[in-house]
Amino acid sequence: MPDQSLPEARTPESAVREPAGDPGTGRGVSRRALLGTAGATGLVLGATGGAVGYAAAPARATPLTSVGTGRAVFHGKHQPGITEGLQARGHLVAFDLAPGAGRKEAAALLRRWSATAERLMAGEAAPHDDTDVARDAGPSSLTVTFGFGYGFFGRTGLEKQRPAALDPLPAFSSDHLDRTRSDGDLWVQIGADDALVAFHALRAIQKDAGSAARVRWQMNGFNRSPGATAHPMTARNLMGQLDGTRNPRPADADFDRRIFVSSATGPAWMANGSYAVVRRIRMLLDDWEALSRTAQEQVIGRRKADGAPLSGGDETTEMDLEKTDAKGEYLVPVNAHARITRPDRNGGAAMLRRPFSYHDGIDADGTPDAGLLFVCWQADPLRGFVPVQRKLDRGDALSPYIRHEASGLFAVPGGAAEGEYVGQRLLEG
Repeated sequence: MPDQSLPEARTPESAVREPAGDPGTGRGVSRRALLGTAGATGLVLGATGGAVGYAAAPARATPLTSVGTGRAVFHGKHQPGITEGLQARGHLVAFDLAPGAGRKEAAALLRRWSATAERLMAGEAAPHDDTDVARDAGPSSLTVTFGFGYGFFGRTGLEKQRPAALDPLPAFSSDHLDRTRSDGDLWVQIGADDALVAFHALRAIQKDAGSAARVRWQMNGFNRSPGATAHPMTARNLMGQLDGTRNPRPADADFDRRIFVSSATGPAWMANGSYAVVRRIRMLLDDWEALSRTAQEQVIGRRKADGAPLSGGDETTEMDLEKTDAKGEYLVPVNAHARITRPDRNGGAAMLRRPFSYHDGIDADGTPDAGLLFVCWQADPLRGFVPVQRKLDRGDALSPYIRHEASGLFAVPGGAAEGEYVGQRLLEG
């Protein structure tokens, strides 16, 4: 789990307000959004380009009463669900195209999915057979993101359009992969700040698949809810650690180059898209919790209370890798997770992490099946995720306490313009 993360809260000052509309016209505030946001002054819009609303710095706490008003935008340069702040609930689901389904069926499916996602993200009912699960809620910052797996291109006769960056990931020593819960032809990421809104979207997407595709695997995750802390702060994972502070930010000069594909570096249909690496990482919590707090901090290289590096300062202080104690020992151990994952220790490799925690019950021996649904974004996984994971394989102090149990790599095309569906430039190009 590289030492990079998204702060959990959004920045209210950067939000754009949408004027109230007539719910009967299909414009402005929908009936569902209106019911769920009574008393709100408007809907909070996400950034079409992805930067606005990204919580790059602490901001005011979000009142719980306003959670339902958050709204991300479906159409834009990039797909939603990449640069937005962490959401409280998430579902990751992969589909395989059904036998006999090809390019035509895939195009029709993406058209249906895009229409459904656009409506649900606006706080409206599904286009058909809505279940009313989210009837009383606002949009709740819902995002729906679509991607293509390696096998999709062979099944649709588009092998020549398959990018080299989508080649299967190499094997890693920490892998204990369940292939039935890995990969897939199509991948959908759903996130929202309300559990019923997220489930509603998941159910609508599954129903829309119809006879064209069937679920290969599904994983459910969560993060801390907005407004649950006195002030916005970096999220904690199930080990109790602040899950990193070094995520790339849209304000960084090289952010787009590291995270998004350009027309000069990839196929035209992937312009403004990104590659998502998805890993189900089980945390061996019984072993981890048996460590003292000091030992845990030595494993990570940061203080557990506030995320500050062991070399001193606060969470945002640059880590001093050369600083030693009175005995001449490095304050940040040589095998500390935070030291190993630093971009400057990995040829500049960087990725945008946007994970969910998960808990899938207790095994027969009493061991919790819990951990991290790791999702990271980069312009090229061979220069982002792969070199960092290889470095971790060679001696990360965290490795004895985690196990990678599922894996996937997906090409996520750029956002759909008004009137387009996601993937149209690939499927109709």
